[in-house]
Amino acid sequence: MKKHLLSFAFVALLGAASATSVSAQAKLTPGTVSVGGEAMYPNKNIVENAVNSKDHTTLVAAVKAAGLVETLQGKGPFTVFAPTNAAFNALPAGTVETLVKPENKATLTKILTYHVVAGNMTADKIMAAIKSGKGTATLKTVSGGTLKAMMNGPKNVVVQDEKGNISTISTYDVTQSNGVIHVIDKVLMP
Repeated sequence: MKKHLLSFAFVALLGAASATSVSAQAKLTPGTVSVGGEAMYPNKNIVENAVNSKDHTTLVAAVKAAGLVETLQGKGPFTVFAPTNAAFNALPAGTVETLVKPENKATLTKILTYHVVAGNMTADKIMAAIKSGKGTATLKTVSGGTLKAMMNGPKNVVVQDEKGNISTISTYDVTQSNGVIHVIDKVLMP
């Protein structure tokens, strides 16, 4: 009987330990940032982390619809300005539903790759480029377009698209194995 109670206690202890292992792992892994309530691990790639963020389900669905999963799992490095679900929800009604249709794949791909800059542009690098550009840094996107990064106050970076829309970076430097993500509050349009 004691043997069974000890076995049961051991199994219960193991279950409790494994339930907390994910959050404990996040605390133990340097550079781990929480996005959408989930840990974003620096040893995972952009897609592996993004699929866990509850704030980026629309972005992940769009990346899948555009066929960009393999690209964003590639070596990189990439800098991704990642709009939240709220950013996509702020678009005119029906926009996302229209963009993810197979016949609009080229347009969706252009919009999504407009959010990607080649290289590992951390917040420090972006701010240094803004300073050396006397207030504005021009970033070339993978789609061939440009974004302008500017300061909004002493520590806030905003990104302006070619249409003049401004998005604020809400979470900086989410390190990935193949680049970095900056969470933004608006969808950028080429």
